[in-house]
Amino acid sequence: MGGIFGVISKKSCTMDLFFGIDYHSHLGTKRGGMAVYGPNGFNRSIHNIENSPFRTKFEHDVEELEGTMGIGCISDTEPQPLLIQSHLGSYAISTVGKVNNEEELLKYAYEKGHTHFLEMSRSRINTTELVATLIDQQATFEEGLAFAQEMIDGSMTILMMTRDRLIASRDRLGRTPLVIGKKEDGCCVSFENFAYINLGYHDYYELGPGEIVSVTPEGIEQLKAPGEEMQICSFLWVYYGYPTSSYEGINVEAMRYRCGEMLAKHDMEENGNIHPDIVAGVPDSGIAHAVGYANASGIPFARPFIKYTPTWPRSFMPQNQEQRNLIARMKLIPVSDLIRDKKLLLIDDSIVRGTQLGETTTFLYNSGAKEVHIRPACPPLLFGCPFLNFSRSKSDLDLITRRIIREREGNEVPEEILLDYADPDSRNYHEMLEEIRKRLNFTTLRYHRLDDLVKSIGLPEEKVCTYCWSGKGRCTGHCKGCQKKQ
Repeated sequence: MGGIFGVISKKSCTMDLFFGIDYHSHLGTKRGGMAVYGPNGFNRSIHNIENSPFRTKFEHDVEELEGTMGIGCISDTEPQPLLIQSHLGSYAISTVGKVNNEEELLKYAYEKGHTHFLEMSRSRINTTELVATLIDQQATFEEGLAFAQEMIDGSMTILMMTRDRLIASRDRLGRTPLVIGKKEDGCCVSFENFAYINLGYHDYYELGPGEIVSVTPEGIEQLKAPGEEMQICSFLWVYYGYPTSSYEGINVEAMRYRCGEMLAKHDMEENGNIHPDIVAGVPDSGIAHAVGYANASGIPFARPFIKYTPTWPRSFMPQNQEQRNLIARMKLIPVSDLIRDKKLLLIDDSIVRGTQLGETTTFLYNSGAKEVHIRPACPPLLFGCPFLNFSRSKSDLDLITRRIIREREGNEVPEEILLDYADPDSRNYHEMLEEIRKRLNFTTLRYHRLDDLVKSIGLPEEKVCTYCWSGKGRCTGHCKGCQKKQ
């Protein structure tokens, strides 16, 4: 996915910018970037952070990046922020999102006289450069941002820095968050609302879907009012969000406790013959779900394996899946006394390919576990996300659910059949889960229900995007991923 952060201040912004960006490191593992504006104009630094944390790569740049305004990012995709010069003036820009209609937009840009784009590896262009080109088609920044939001099929949250202000634009349906923090001498713009608390800022304003604001050290000016429709990504609470994060006023850690409590409630109602000795969470995001389960069930919470964090990055970082699986194994160190001869109930945030959780289960059996019961904290993933880059999956067939459905139904599966597999009360759903259980060698398997997940979040169902589980979403424009599902 990725995260963005910006500061505008009456004094130097550099250290606030540095630490604010660093607090977004959980959202990406590929590149980091900082851009500032000061007495010497615009200045920028971008580094690869695949094998080294943001702080260690940028700590020597801080002395040179001096200014009173700055923006930056953690990116899982292209290098950014970009420095742009156009008829609108000079500016820096950083984005978080996904563009599905890139070829269509490139054709539009060429027809409007844009002659070329810089090409990255694998014949890709820089998506942020494409977004800047769309903005530059209009007479003002605010008109350009609104135009880009309407043209993009997918999702795009944008942060810009001109010579005298920051401009923040939340994506059209609010799939990702964007908030403003304030303190006496300045303001900040942030994807994560916890990223500025230790820097002395307090919560000031949360942008609505499609809203655009101008930010100065004194405060904000609304340039475009928010839309009424919202489809914030529910996976932010399940997996991506940091425990101290809150989105739309709902804290991630507290939501995960509620997820675990609901999983426990269903087990106690329907699985009276399951008697685990301990409840555990797969580090890191599964732990809070497990705490909620343990609190509700009365079964002790324990940590039968510990994640070795000092040197191992997140398991999805390498491009090669085999390397990611290896890192996932290397990070988890068993506590034999808590595994041997024990019945374990294990909660993970989700099951994507199934490879890592299957290997974790084998690892637990080899360490002496008697039973391994699995409780994913979300429903079965059935559809790749067309709105955000939260997975490196290139095909829906990367999902273990879709591979099983293809084996059962053939290569061409009608939409109504897929939706039946998403129904937790259908026969197809239960047979799919049983096949997953057998393949990954779980003692039992029960997923979180979608209706319970929405209740765990606490927002109205129509305000939350559940496309990856239900195949359904709402769209006011031309989003390919959800339009055909309405």
